Amino acid sequence: MRINKKDFTKARVNISITPGKMLKTLRELQGLSQLELSDMTGISQSNLSSLETDARQIGRERALVLAKALKVHPAVILFPDYDIAEAA
Repeated sequence: MRINKKDFTKARVNISITPGKMLKTLRELQGLSQLELSDMTGISQSNLSSLETDARQIGRERALVLAKALKVHPAVILFPDYDIAEAA
């Protein structure tokens, strides 16, 4: 059986994710607990929990602190579902 590339369509990731869910995902991908991230950022564990569940908004200043600790650009946290193709 021969596979022809024309028989397939290119996959497109299209998910909607909140800043809180992105924060949790980044933290978990780096193997950090909320308590460890709390120690790194000075943001309390209970605050991190509220941020991750979207009970509280992250905001610019917190995003800067979290992004530095997680070694990502703050926009990754604040605008996780931004699609440049839709903006252009």
